[in-house]
Amino acid sequence: MTEKTVPAYQIQGGEPVVGEITCYGAKNFATKAMVAACLGNSPTILTNMPRIGDVEITTNLVEAIGVKVTWVDETTMEIDPTYTNTHVVSMPDSRSNRLPILLLPVLLHKFGKAEIPRLDGCDIGKRAVDIHESAVEAFGGVIKVTPAKFTAEVPRKLQGTHFKLHYPSVGATETCLFLSSVSKGTSVIHNAAIEPEIVELVTMLRSMGAIIFMGPNREIRIEGVLELSGTQMHVLGDRIETASWACLACASDGRITVNGIRPHTMGNFLSYYRQVGGGYEFEGEETITFFREGELKPILLETGVYPGFSTDWQQPFAVLLTQAEGISVIHETVYESRFGYTKALNSLGAHIQLSKHCLGEKCRFANHNYNHSALILGKTSLKAVKESLLVPDLRAGLAYVIAAVIAEGETTLLGVDRIERGYGEIEKRLDNFSIQIQKIQVEGVTE
Repeated sequence: MTEKTVPAYQIQGGEPVVGEITCYGAKNFATKAMVAACLGNSPTILTNMPRIGDVEITTNLVEAIGVKVTWVDETTMEIDPTYTNTHVVSMPDSRSNRLPILLLPVLLHKFGKAEIPRLDGCDIGKRAVDIHESAVEAFGGVIKVTPAKFTAEVPRKLQGTHFKLHYPSVGATETCLFLSSVSKGTSVIHNAAIEPEIVELVTMLRSMGAIIFMGPNREIRIEGVLELSGTQMHVLGDRIETASWACLACASDGRITVNGIRPHTMGNFLSYYRQVGGGYEFEGEETITFFREGELKPILLETGVYPGFSTDWQQPFAVLLTQAEGISVIHETVYESRFGYTKALNSLGAHIQLSKHCLGEKCRFANHNYNHSALILGKTSLKAVKESLLVPDLRAGLAYVIAAVIAEGETTLLGVDRIERGYGEIEKRLDNFSIQIQKIQVEGVTE
């Protein structure tokens, strides 16, 4: 083990937060749009692109197969897939996120074969890629998996098919959309994900020439076309980031205005937010101001696939619920291991107890020995601790920021690179907030 200096956030908390911010373009669409652009036969322009770590990783990923990526200005990116020259993805940091699996359809369409590294990502559960593998095989591909990589090939052009997802996975739905758009014949995706980012991806693929019909009961029908062309697409605002700022406003009894967000993409979040005691006002087509309306009340919250409450909303909402008087319950049904961050919240003074039981509707994790429910006893006054807190993953990272801001005293957060993967340099973006936050270098331990 060796010591070196690492970046950290130093946050002085305990005061209501007031401010205004423009949310970034949605990470969960921006990175997928970059992959979609690789299916075209001409350049694509993406606007409102966020300057974040995952976009940089995805840039390296597509450049590894020859695609030319150019920042036209601070938020506009041009992707030219005409330079694609290899079916092999070989880059060390491709294991830093889960985008490589989505390149399988691109490479199979262009070369009839593909080789990509195995995947890691945030440590929040298994996040299996078996659905992706089954989809490739259903469309006519032959896939082999080793500890180090995936290899796949297509004896002939990919063939349209009917494919039912055993769970409405966002990533697997994206894989199926990429596979089917330029496959031969008709494809139907059953039990597909319908998140706003999926609908936006369908819109983008349509603008590139794909023929896609979204039907009832999570069914998507695709008529394969010979080729797709480039397009121009605006990246919608990040609903996950917006929810975090909303929770910060309410938890701190402050007032935060978020620009660049389409209210309809917030879905059930706004209803749960109102239920717990949060208030909001729409100011124009893409601006929402968040605040607290009165005493915060405990609630029962269950995550689920869209249009349910997003699993990526539950971490900041858990921080908010520590300030509600009474016992709240969160039942996580999307990932089996997403409450690791609660240990740090308890160290700050929260009272959160985990349970292996389904504290809500019975879900697929029932009787599997996973701590997938949380009981939150509030109201608790959070207080800073001397020890630095290590951010465990991207989404929990912003929850840690919220907790540090409402905790009395000075908190130091390590692992801030995980936050910046999805939200950029937070301390610079919060210049218009009444928050004392600075980025510093501290002694850290590394292997």
